[in-house]
Amino acid sequence: MIQISLGGSYYLLAAFSLLIWLPNLSLYAQPNAAAKDTSYWTTRMSLGINFNQGSFSSNWKAGGANAVAIGTVFTGKANYKKAKWSWANDAELLYGLVWTDGIGKRKNADRIFLNSVAGYQIANHWDIFLSGNFLSQFAPGFDYSRTDQPRISNFFAPAFLTFAIGFDYKPKPWFSLKISPFSPRFTIVSDNNILPTSADGKRYGVELGKTVRSEIAAAQIQADLNAKLAENIALKARYLLFANYQQFDPDHRLDALLEMAVNKYMKVNFGATVLYDIDQDTAIQWNQILNVGFLYTVARPAK
Repeated sequence: MIQISLGGSYYLLAAFSLLIWLPNLSLYAQPNAAAKDTSYWTTRMSLGINFNQGSFSSNWKAGGANAVAIGTVFTGKANYKKAKWSWANDAELLYGLVWTDGIGKRKNADRIFLNSVAGYQIANHWDIFLSGNFLSQFAPGFDYSRTDQPRISNFFAPAFLTFAIGFDYKPKPWFSLKISPFSPRFTIVSDNNILPTSADGKRYGVELGKTVRSEIAAAQIQADLNAKLAENIALKARYLLFANYQQFDPDHRLDALLEMAVNKYMKVNFGATVLYDIDQDTAIQWNQILNVGFLYTVARPAK
């Protein structure tokens, strides 16, 4: 088994993040479009802010609690395509809070996701690819079902750094299927004070006293859907299966997002995630969120 120190993992993440955003930043930083050929690049950045509020009089017989919620989302893409070569870079950052009378402040959205995929076409609809992605969160999470409300997650606790090499099947512009027989994953838990997620004391599969779990012999299957259902409605979905060859108890994750544009700046989003990971819980986990708010987008198409 390969062991990597926490400090080494931070360097890996820093290098990986820089790899993703170097092309994106360089394109937006060019003062003169003629100074650099960007005809093979398409870029897109979006910043959204969502606000929800509800209040009730003290004699409101139907019941209810005053609440205010605010959420932010940032997404970025920088995609390169020239002849048979391609390079796709994505980032998604989400964070939201809700304030409720009698309960206080709690988060209702929290995600850091970075993804980079380099591919080379080997046949019609088929690429060979190399990818890396990172998944974590910004702030601590707590188990509010318990009276002591213990901390169950935190920034870099957990964090998942996954690499993959394999074949990408793209039968349609809006659908792709990636098959990776070799997909090492590193699970990082930087906070040993969070509540164990299994009876043996492990935290997200990481042994007590350690910060990293290395799963080198592993495979991954990923299906991506990005379809336009109507002029102003789009559906995005990603299914991910990860399996360790030694244990072979696959993890399953499905993320889906339905987007509807009211006008140029107003958007309605309905998102849901379904997750099964025995290192986190023996039962299926899920969440869903509905957002109505402002979204500003800057896009640079290929020339």
